[in-house]
Amino acid sequence: MAFSKRKWILLPLGVLLFLSITYWVIGKIQYRLNVMDVEEYEPTSTLRVPEQKLKHAKFPFIDVHNHQWTMPVQDLDKLVAEMDSLNMGVMVNLSGFRGKYLEWSLDNVNENHPNRFIIFLNIDFEKLDDAGWPQDALTLLEEGVKQGVKGLKVYKGLGLTDKDNEGNRIAIDDTRLDPIWAKCGELGIPILIHSGEPNSFWNPKDKHNERWLELKQEPGRYRDPEKYPSFEEVMAEQHRVFRKHPQTKFINAHLGWFGNDLERLGKLFDELPNVYTELGAVLAELGRQPKFARSWMIQYQDRVMFGKDTYKKEEYYTYFRVLETGDEYFDYYRKRHAHWKMYGLELPDSVLRKVYFENALRVIPDIDKGLFQGQISEIIE
Repeated sequence: MAFSKRKWILLPLGVLLFLSITYWVIGKIQYRLNVMDVEEYEPTSTLRVPEQKLKHAKFPFIDVHNHQWTMPVQDLDKLVAEMDSLNMGVMVNLSGFRGKYLEWSLDNVNENHPNRFIIFLNIDFEKLDDAGWPQDALTLLEEGVKQGVKGLKVYKGLGLTDKDNEGNRIAIDDTRLDPIWAKCGELGIPILIHSGEPNSFWNPKDKHNERWLELKQEPGRYRDPEKYPSFEEVMAEQHRVFRKHPQTKFINAHLGWFGNDLERLGKLFDELPNVYTELGAVLAELGRQPKFARSWMIQYQDRVMFGKDTYKKEEYYTYFRVLETGDEYFDYYRKRHAHWKMYGLELPDSVLRKVYFENALRVIPDIDKGLFQGQISEIIE
């Protein structure tokens, strides 16, 4: 019995010691062979070139793609102080939701900073088989506009994960949704629509995938081709909606996921004058192709708006630097989005004004133009 007790005490200790030694030896081998994970590799550049680190936009801007999830109870004074430090004139909160949440958000804005925030509402598309569809959704839009809503935000669930009462995926161009798109055109409010994901999310998770690191850190973003419609199918559904509703203005979020193929996005713009885009979470695509992106931004300067997506004050600095300066070889703020370096586009002032605020003033109704006094072109006034 004594031997048995000793064995059961020493055995786990021996295993633990063996594993510790093994881990130590592996670490030494990795160090000797210079082996490390890509997430650990953060080299300090020895390059010395002129740089302009900006914390304040050259012109006041409208962020058309933002999410403030606690707006009904949020301290807007603090948020506005941060906006002022960035030179952000207006923030568009796309997460207005509906019902009491929407009502309370609008109340907070109207009571504190009515000219600094625009709110979009959201529709539950999975109710499209319910008895009240589409009238309930149309009433929601109509009443929302009366309350002060200025647009509709469509989340990526539509076309990917939203299902009808039969359990079938709801396609973006499902005809049951047509009354919604048409009503927005009738009411004169834009639709900011996020459809799909970067096309790399459908590709094999191997060494050739440009988004491998992001899929490693965020495995839920992978789109298994066996479970989801293809990237091209989702894009085609979205574009058919744009074509079918020429009287409705669509803001195609995230450069329409064509930031890595701007020529293709340009062709879409050439065909569809009711379509616009914004830069939320895709600035890194422009920053790695500064020559072509600059010429493209100049060519399509009337169709691109400033957008950020997730709010973090310090991350705006990279946007200003890419759009305004000619700086070379500097970091993006999130490694999993860009393992490459950024280069500034040094856009002309006339283009910056359009991207920063003029295009949004054209598309989104009732923004206070007084916030941009002295900066607005005659055509806007």
